[in-house]
Formats: sequence, structure tokens, C-alpha cells
Amino acid sequence: MTETPNPNIIDADTLTGEMRPIRRAVLSLGSNLGERMDNLQGAVRALADTPDVWVTSVSPVYETEPVDAPDGSEMFLNAVVMADTTLAASRLLDRALAIEDAFDRERSEVKNAPRTLDVDLIVVGDRRADDDQLRLPHPRAAERAFVLRPWLDVDPDAEFPDRGRVAELLSAVGESGIARRDDLVLELE
Repeated sequence: MTETPNPNIIDADTLTGEMRPIRRAVLSLGSNLGERMDNLQGAVRALADTPDVWVTSVSPVYETEPVDAPDGSEMFLNAVVMADTTLAASRLLDRALAIEDAFDRERSEVKNAPRTLDVDLIVVGDRRADDDQLRLPHPRAAERAFVLRPWLDVDPDAEFPDRGRVAELLSAVGESGIARRDDLVLELE
């Protein structure tokens, strides 16, 4: 069972005495190459095994049409993970990239190329970033049903920073091209 920290308490690092706030993070998972479900489940396990990250919920799995992807791209499986963390957003991004690499994610110059695993930071608390390495909130997530629908499933009152309620954003985007797969369930151990 995963222990969820109290979001109103600030965690102190016992070695340095550094105070680190606990932030709610929303991460989007996607896979359209290889054993898609195994890739997503592996990402959930890896996130749950990350020090200073407490996975609190995992959405249902959705099968989705590729968006802005090369012709011939296969269907994706997508899900959203909610977590509490004391990690800095940049450290959480480093962990997300390491998880992708562990699942043989190949990066190419082709925009939205097929991938074994994609782990995107959508929101990390109220953190804002806009540099070459990190952009928060995620710049396109508010326009993507494959992020908004599963996020809404795990947090019906979710707010997308600076954009509004996730339910309203999803209503504006629509849900064509995505289908909930109740036969596929990600385990939170």
C-alpha cells in the first residue's frame, strides 16, 4: 500500500535540513510500440518506486488515435498518474526521462514519432517553467483528450493552471478518437 503524505505538511530533508514542499504532480503515460500495456505498468511501478514520490492514483487506460503523428502510426494506450512529491520539477523530469530510457524509448527528429513509452509532466504543483528542458504546465495537454479524459477520471474537480477546469477543457476538445479500455487495468501496488 502506498502511503500518501499530508499535503499541508512541509517535509524536511533529514540530512540537509532543507525544507521541501509536497506538490501534487500529474503525469501522462503513453505507448504505441511493443508491449504497450506492460510499458505503462512498468512506468507506474517505476514512479511508485521513486524516492520522494508517492503515487496516489492511476486512471483507467484509454486506447487513442495518434495525434499529429507520422502516417502509419499505431494506436496508443494512455493513462494518467497522480502523485505527491517533494522532488523539484527538474528532478521529476529527470526521473521521467530515465523511465522512458529504461523502456528503450528512441528519440528521433520526427515529431511525435512512435514510442515504447512516453512519460510527460503535465502539472507539478503551481510550478511554472518555460525553458529548453522543462515547460510547465505542459504546453499542449489542455488540448489533448488523451490527457484530459483520464485526468478527469482520477480528479473530477481538476483545474488546469491558467486554463480552467479540466471538465470544461475536455468538453471543448471533445472525446473523438479515444476509447476507455475497461479490460486493461493498471495496478497500483
